[in-house]
Amino acid sequence: MSDNNLLSRNSAPHSDVEDIKRRSDYLRGTLRESLEDRITGSISEDDNRLMKFHGSYMQDDRDVRNERQKSKLEPAYQFMVRVRAPGGVVTAKQWLMMDRIAKKYANGTIRLTTRQSFQLHGVLKWNMKSVIQEVHEELLTTLAACGDVNRNVMANPNPYQSELHEQVYEWAEKLSRHLEPQTRAYHEIWLDEEKVADSREGEEQEPIYGKVYLPRKFKIGIAVPPANEVDVFSQDLGLIAIEENGKLVGFNVAVGGGMGMTHGDPKTYPQLGRIVGFATPDQVVDVAEKTVTIQRDYGDRSVRKHARFKYTIDDRGLEWFKDELHRRLGWELQPARPFQFEHNGDRYGWVKGSNGKWHYTLFIQNGRVKDEDGYRLMTGLREIAQAHSGDFRLTPNQNLIIGNVSSQKKRKIEQLIEEYGLTDGAAYSALRRNSMACVALPTCGLAMAESERYLPTLLEKIETILEEAGLREEEIVIRMTGCPNGCARPALAELAFIGKAPGKYNMYLGGGFAGERLNKLYRENIGEAEILSELRPILNRYAQERRDGEHFGDFCIRAGYVKEVHSGLDFHA
Repeated sequence: MSDNNLLSRNSAPHSDVEDIKRRSDYLRGTLRESLEDRITGSISEDDNRLMKFHGSYMQDDRDVRNERQKSKLEPAYQFMVRVRAPGGVVTAKQWLMMDRIAKKYANGTIRLTTRQSFQLHGVLKWNMKSVIQEVHEELLTTLAACGDVNRNVMANPNPYQSELHEQVYEWAEKLSRHLEPQTRAYHEIWLDEEKVADSREGEEQEPIYGKVYLPRKFKIGIAVPPANEVDVFSQDLGLIAIEENGKLVGFNVAVGGGMGMTHGDPKTYPQLGRIVGFATPDQVVDVAEKTVTIQRDYGDRSVRKHARFKYTIDDRGLEWFKDELHRRLGWELQPARPFQFEHNGDRYGWVKGSNGKWHYTLFIQNGRVKDEDGYRLMTGLREIAQAHSGDFRLTPNQNLIIGNVSSQKKRKIEQLIEEYGLTDGAAYSALRRNSMACVALPTCGLAMAESERYLPTLLEKIETILEEAGLREEEIVIRMTGCPNGCARPALAELAFIGKAPGKYNMYLGGGFAGERLNKLYRENIGEAEILSELRPILNRYAQERRDGEHFGDFCIRAGYVKEVHSGLDFHA
């Protein structure tokens, strides 16, 4: 389908972002010129839109925004840089590179994201090129970590947990490579390649995405039952590995998940992916490509809030999607196979893998790797990386696995873990070990309230209630975001807080422990005192009345606090 048809498919005018992409010459725009402009630390809004495809967002330090305004200074512009690693697996050498550039160019910390990527914050414009070049030299990339393309492909973080997990990781890599943008703009702007004259137009240069790319971002995750760490139903395309006799026989295919919404706009909502069938391993790349092209051709290019794949499917129907997918494939998916999820959290501490090597999962609170008084996490991981011949794995829950540790090296790694006081979370409550938060303030321009900086404080106060109720070791999935965009997947949590205003949050209850059900709004626009006063009786009642094996989200529904929600169409009802 031509790019003109893509932009004219909707009766409403297409959004300004579509114009920016169309004019950009395959994501080049005037980025090269903007980066060379020494008068300002910012770039134009058009170039910032394009910068996302290259793996970065322009931000400013909101903590000093008012002070700089009073001093008649421009905002403290800086850039977030996201580094992509399919399945979250990197070498020890690559970890050391991230540590080095975090100290050299960023704010001295590393952020592990909920999509198994790295984020650096506080990078100045004049250092952007050096950062991306150093990332590239260690065989990682920032390309397609953001933007209207397929993002980092998620998978179980331990490919050596079994032969099945190893195969799944390999498919995550294949999908990631296949769906990368083909434009050479990234290599020209950041890596100083010469532009090659090319008269090709449209899909000849971007065979999957075309000149205007996708209407919005697209996310893929692969889960291996009974674990659902990737929150497979939150993905635009979710793949559920099916095992028979210890072998991977294929994947159940789920489509149309997504977490983002807008406060006060009932036409926006989080949604769960729905299973449409089963594909064998050799078919899955074709299924992914054709699914992406359906969203390319039919996604809403007029209203970006309505542009995610979940709305394309909800507007047209699941049967329409299946018919269109089968038409493009030239064959039909098989019926879905049975499976069962039991949890979506990480399992901490040492575990021996199928390859005979050892793997140690560390608890990283909210994914922030930094040194603090009494807890030198960043230094400890640097020392481990220097002694480590294995790899590191970023989990979908913002934690870290020190992977592929040989029996000979295990004692050395254990000594370093002990020396630096690194923890598998055993000293924390089960609630904290099952917590996640987005970055929010001061760097995220969308944040309405604190998240990463505030959640630990709130957890301390909730833990007091849990202690009193005898629930300290009861696993409850809790998540917080500073806005409703859903970066920490809050709509799937048993207990969630979404920022509404400074110090104020919407409180949600009733999500599924294994990520199979949405939660629902319980209280709106409340502060800390109200949060604690609302939670105390609910948690006490849960402690007294829960059934054997009953999770907190299930109890909240059975006790009548909220209704059960299995579709985003019922999220606001």
